[in-house]
Amino acid sequence: MEILLLLETSPTFLVIATGTLGLIVGSFLNVVIHRLPVMMDRAWTSECREHLGEPIPETGEQAHFNLLTPASRCPQCNHRIGVLENIPVISYLLLRGRCKECGTVISPRYPAVELATALLSIITALHFGYSVETIAALGFTWALVPLFLIDFDHQILPDSITLPLLWAGLFLSLFDVFVDVQSSLIGAMAGYLSLWSIFHLFKLVTGKEGMGYGDFKLLAAIGAWVGWQALPVVILFSSVVGAGIGILLIVLKGRDQSQPMPFGPFLAAAGWLTLLWGNDIIQLYLQ
Repeated sequence: MEILLLLETSPTFLVIATGTLGLIVGSFLNVVIHRLPVMMDRAWTSECREHLGEPIPETGEQAHFNLLTPASRCPQCNHRIGVLENIPVISYLLLRGRCKECGTVISPRYPAVELATALLSIITALHFGYSVETIAALGFTWALVPLFLIDFDHQILPDSITLPLLWAGLFLSLFDVFVDVQSSLIGAMAGYLSLWSIFHLFKLVTGKEGMGYGDFKLLAAIGAWVGWQALPVVILFSSVVGAGIGILLIVLKGRDQSQPMPFGPFLAAAGWLTLLWGNDIIQLYLQ
């Protein structure tokens, strides 16, 4: 009870608690970002082999590869990562960004994800304060982080994250946590159908697919959380940021204009911004 009282009365303690929790969650999200695409690929391969009547190899690693097992190891020397080597950010600094055994460089992205998750968690907690909204918004934030990076890396948005996010938004609307049931339901339907319509119109005109079905589901999930009224803000944010980054990549790095760019990261960023400040943006626009 004393901890709950501190969280309610002390903004400093709230920041420390959510920041620490964000670091721990960020460490787990690194596992999700790395392993979930591999798990999906193996599942798809097994389904294809089963459909074709081909034998499915059942090695030990194949049978027990998930978010919890096997234990994390160095990809170069297969050194098992111990508990003291897995402390968020601190272990990376103590190891100077290298494997303890073979000295292979550890990607700085791992501590970057942990720090980003902690920062986003702190901003979320400070915005909503000590409330049910903070707990829900933290879950929303933590779901968007792996969606952002998995889509950026592999151009896929896993149903195992987007669909629970959609149902969670609809469930919260029963209690008017962020929006009411009607706004949430219409938001989910409008989010999905808006991108679905654009997809088919673009395909009809150009003969090409401009985005994936995962984008439809992600916008439906975001619509369930923020309501249909805020969807124009989400679409505007994601489109403007996506177009701006695409132009920069073409100009500065000579990116091929025909090379596809994932839209999910921009939707995820826009959805998070809208959940926190969407109403303020809408009111500012109306004024």
